[in-house]
Amino acid sequence: MPKSIHSTQPPLKFIPQRHNPLMVKIISWFLPFILRVRTRPWLPAGIVNIEAKNADVLAKLYHEFQAGKVRFLIAFRHPEVEDPLSMLYLLSRIVPQVAKQKGINLKYPVHSHFMYERGMTLWAGKWLGWLFSRLGGVPIRRGRRADRNAIQMARELFANGKMPIAVAPEGGTNGHSSIVSPLEPGVAQLGFWCVEDLHKTNREEQVFIIPIGIKYSYVNPPWQKIDWLLSKLEADSGLGMTEISENGKQEDILYQRVLRLAEYLIAEMEEFYRRFYHQDFTEVITEEKSVNAVLIARLHRLMETALTITEQYFNVQPQGNFIDRCRRLEEAGWNYIYRDDISDIHSLPPLKRGLADWVAQEADLKMQHMRIAESFVAVTANYIQEKPTAERFAETILLMFDMLSRIKDSTLPGRPRLGWKQAMIFVGEPICVNERWENCQGNKQALRKGVSNLTQDLQMILQKMIGD
Repeated sequence: MPKSIHSTQPPLKFIPQRHNPLMVKIISWFLPFILRVRTRPWLPAGIVNIEAKNADVLAKLYHEFQAGKVRFLIAFRHPEVEDPLSMLYLLSRIVPQVAKQKGINLKYPVHSHFMYERGMTLWAGKWLGWLFSRLGGVPIRRGRRADRNAIQMARELFANGKMPIAVAPEGGTNGHSSIVSPLEPGVAQLGFWCVEDLHKTNREEQVFIIPIGIKYSYVNPPWQKIDWLLSKLEADSGLGMTEISENGKQEDILYQRVLRLAEYLIAEMEEFYRRFYHQDFTEVITEEKSVNAVLIARLHRLMETALTITEQYFNVQPQGNFIDRCRRLEEAGWNYIYRDDISDIHSLPPLKRGLADWVAQEADLKMQHMRIAESFVAVTANYIQEKPTAERFAETILLMFDMLSRIKDSTLPGRPRLGWKQAMIFVGEPICVNERWENCQGNKQALRKGVSNLTQDLQMILQKMIGD
């Protein structure tokens, strides 16, 4: 996360992909080491094992792609920031190994182009954009109605590239290995465009979208680290000690503490918005009277408040779900900070430069309201209760850590690593796009419905793949 912004910034330029096979090979060589020490080399908290189910399906698809028979897009789940590394491991190691075992002839290296969110280079640094471009990445600005450079390049690579392309249809991480956020329609739309582009040039390749699920778990449940992190959050929030029965199960005790911390944080934020933003918070009435239901209703009301305040400042209409609204607000904020309308910031007279800096600084502050709401878009009432695993406890508590970090620090520090993790990657059956495209010919409404149906089907497949 970048430091707080105090001045206007140059425009966010498009970073064209410059695939470099040597760079891909170098990163692939060091990948096991990178997975283990991605952020803090001295902590036992990286990814030590990655396995895949049905990887032969992907190996066969690569064989057909290299033979010129198919084009395909990899639609992968995106719960954590480690997902690109897990996908790279799948393609560079697991798929070639399975292909060799099954006698499937592949040309090496096995790799893909991919799309990444342009904002990643803001919190990670410019070096990431340089690296991703050499690995074949295409940056996209998620909130733009039409990021033409990114869409055109992705469309061109899908139809004519020497490698497939990988896209995360959720558009961003949600911090939940067992919940798929609502999918954006871009993957389905790219599939339809690819069929159309091939049809125009009388090419006969079949077009597929292959769903990939990723699920992480701890090698050993880190209950002590979870207890430590929860205690730290309680202390940082100023939550006093209270009597909680120590006679119950460990999971029950932790759950009561999580509920208590959640209620406290929500109450504090309600008071903050009530006092300083003049918002009204009446008692929440829900059909369900459970503590969970009431807390989730209050959380959603708080998220609505934070987004509304930001939307009013940027004059953005509230359309769509929480994720859609966050995407549009991010783009609106960037338009105030990274000024496309200023050709040379340094040539501005002091008055105009001062006003531009003022606008950028205030926009950055207003976006923090959106960031808090963004952290909780996938939170549900019964996520821990349904399955009180260490993974679900850790995911929920880490989201609370993100919220407190955004408020108390000018930068968002790296998340605490609670223990060694392992990943299971699920390769689904390819979805043929050609038949769907042919059935939608005739009018734009039918095409829109076809894209919507494909998106919904992909959503159900991904959720089923990672279901417990």
